Amino acid sequence: MMAIPQELQSHWAVISPLLSIRNEREYDHAVERLNSLLDEVGADEHHPLYTLLDTLGTLMQVYEEQHHPIPECSGGEVLRFLMEEHGLTQSDLPEIGSQGVVSEILRGKRELNVRQIRALSKRFHVSPAVFI
Repeated sequence: MMAIPQELQSHWAVISPLLSIRNEREYDHAVERLNSLLDEVGADEHHPLYTLLDTLGTLMQVYEEQHHPIPECSGGEVLRFLMEEHGLTQSDLPEIGSQGVVSEILRGKRELNVRQIRALSKRFHVSPAVFI
């Protein structure tokens, strides 16, 4: 068994709280740290703190998957949510079709097609995958 050098132990005592996410309070602190790191590092993969940013993001993702799973939703349910968030009515979505078509999608009687998904993705600035 390899002994852990004292220097590493002392550094780990400082670093480990940055990577600990066991409850909501620690998660909230991790979000603040991640945002600060994003401001500092951006997408610069050569920045000395990039691996910390990447590791923290991975730990947060694992915590979110375990404690805040995203429920399975139909495209219509996602559309309903986005409409509510943006204060839109069925008639505000002519790129989808008539008000009757939007109504059928929202009631689950009709599925979104590829053209509609592309239009909604562009309108709401989300990945097309959220509607599938």
